[in-house]
Amino acid sequence: MSFNQIIFIIFSSMLLENVILSQFLGICSFLGVSKSRKSAVGMGLAVVAVIFIATLVTWLIYNYILVLFDLVYLKTIVFILVIASLVQIIEIIIKKFVPSLYKSLGIYLPLITTNCAVLGVAIKAAQNNLSFFHMLLYALGSGLGFLLIMFIFSFIREELEKRKVPKAMKGIPIALVVASILAIIFSRYVGIVKEDEGEKEKTLPRTMDVITMKNIPSEKYFEDTLRRMK
Repeated sequence: MSFNQIIFIIFSSMLLENVILSQFLGICSFLGVSKSRKSAVGMGLAVVAVIFIATLVTWLIYNYILVLFDLVYLKTIVFILVIASLVQIIEIIIKKFVPSLYKSLGIYLPLITTNCAVLGVAIKAAQNNLSFFHMLLYALGSGLGFLLIMFIFSFIREELEKRKVPKAMKGIPIALVVASILAIIFSRYVGIVKEDEGEKEKTLPRTMDVITMKNIPSEKYFEDTLRRMK
């Protein structure tokens, strides 16, 4: 796999298939912890760590235990147990070394256990039969995408607090409007591109298409795609 393909997979999982704006996962923490940049970034970093480690561990368990012993039907329960254990470990670390962040996150830190973004990425990586390297790239990109949107959204919400907003729109209502606008903006990346051969239009491939397709597009196709997206 070339460097361009690696970058494209990470870029795709971050923006084209963003867990918040595209897959609508993790909305609870997205709205609850994004009132300040400090808490949003802290939550984002914690989710990045949990998504990456949880996806790695669950992928190994799924492929080398559940599939091997025909216990795939237990994947959801097993994945939740793994995620819950990791969250407890991270919670202890944050409470020990960054108590101010621990207080600002409040109840939302334990809620990572039930954050569907973490579970969704883990299940998607397992069910799509990703290779070990592809799984790592997908998990990393998905976690960074979560962190990116949390930071952008928290910055906007902080600025909104300084502006005059109609009383009926304060709080969650204006936050949902902003989230909708962000989703529209990021959906722009999923555009239509044209191949050099002929005039046939082709939809920009998403992460799983790139990873699982038998004939991976050439490096030239990736370069042309990235160039057209600028």
